[in-house]
Amino acid sequence: MNKSLVKQVKQNYRARFKSEFKVVCSPGRINLIGEHTDYNEGFVFPAAINKGIVLAIGKSNTNKSLAIALDLNETHEFKTDITQPIDGGEWRNYVIGVVAEIQKKGCTIGNFNCVFSGNIPPGSGMSSSAALENSFVFGLNALYDLNLSNKEMIFISQQAEHNYAGVQCGIMDQYASMFGVAKSALLLDCRTLDAKPYKLNFKNYKLILINTNVKHKLTESAYNQRRAVCEKIALTLGKKALRDVSFNELESIKLKLDYEDYLKALYVLEENKRVLKFSEAITKADLNELGQLFYRSHQGLSEMYKVSCEELDYLVNQTKDKPYIAGARMMGGGFGGCTINFIQKDKFKTFKKTISKKYKQQFGIECSIYSVKLSKGTHLYKS
Repeated sequence: MNKSLVKQVKQNYRARFKSEFKVVCSPGRINLIGEHTDYNEGFVFPAAINKGIVLAIGKSNTNKSLAIALDLNETHEFKTDITQPIDGGEWRNYVIGVVAEIQKKGCTIGNFNCVFSGNIPPGSGMSSSAALENSFVFGLNALYDLNLSNKEMIFISQQAEHNYAGVQCGIMDQYASMFGVAKSALLLDCRTLDAKPYKLNFKNYKLILINTNVKHKLTESAYNQRRAVCEKIALTLGKKALRDVSFNELESIKLKLDYEDYLKALYVLEENKRVLKFSEAITKADLNELGQLFYRSHQGLSEMYKVSCEELDYLVNQTKDKPYIAGARMMGGGFGGCTINFIQKDKFKTFKKTISKKYKQQFGIECSIYSVKLSKGTHLYKS
């Protein structure tokens, strides 16, 4: 995690509270492939990254808690025994939600003070929400010796997102942020939570993210609607989740389904297969196959699951005639955020300049381009 960010958070905590505290670093994540498969109990391929949330947290000597969001220059004062969601509460609801879900497990926590900041670009699809949730549950676990396991903590984070942010997310984001392995991505089974790390070595290629810097308003409602469609189709076939549905079984009820819903389910089945093929391609270091799986994943997300947008499609299409780019696709929930791309290292600067100019001409806004490193998961910072 960025040392200057850690230093800033520590200095602000000391200046405000002048008491003992712990520092938690909680990373954001990228997802190489496997979008919208996690809540269908399928397979995903995420990795923790060197961008995330830094939280300084200590016990309060008053009867109130105080949370300070440095980036937003906002504060929230509350009591840990009052945990109702706030209308339009945004980041505050993640904090309150974690506190509430910890208490639901029978754990006792007192009031606390905290300062946090992050370097995950908002709306980028790198899951700043999971990083924030994980930082709080991890910090409170350490501060009050709750003895929660890492697995228990990620479910607390997920329930906070469900019940206080209103997003019925799967477990991938919280898992990747908590259990990340340096220089590796994780093939994660979202049903069993079994994960296998794959060390990534793309030789003369690197992963880059291109942020559209847009976030269309449909995101949360569309996400929840798609989850409901998937669950309904699985239930129609007497299955626990789409993970259990075969292609033949889906075809057997095709005529009974709305065609758009059929395509959404078909996408999920195909994407699960792509994730497993992706792990095989990594083992073989077959970059051409990895890239083609990227493109097929994006096509499914755009044309079948319909969670892409004009800006994302444009960025992906701009890579297809570039022999030095092996593959590209949208990443995250959709309707904005980032594309993820395999690009030759020596072509990165030229492409960055070209795509930045073209994107600005096309949409009248800047795109942002990042290189990321794969990092370890949520942990206490030890200087």
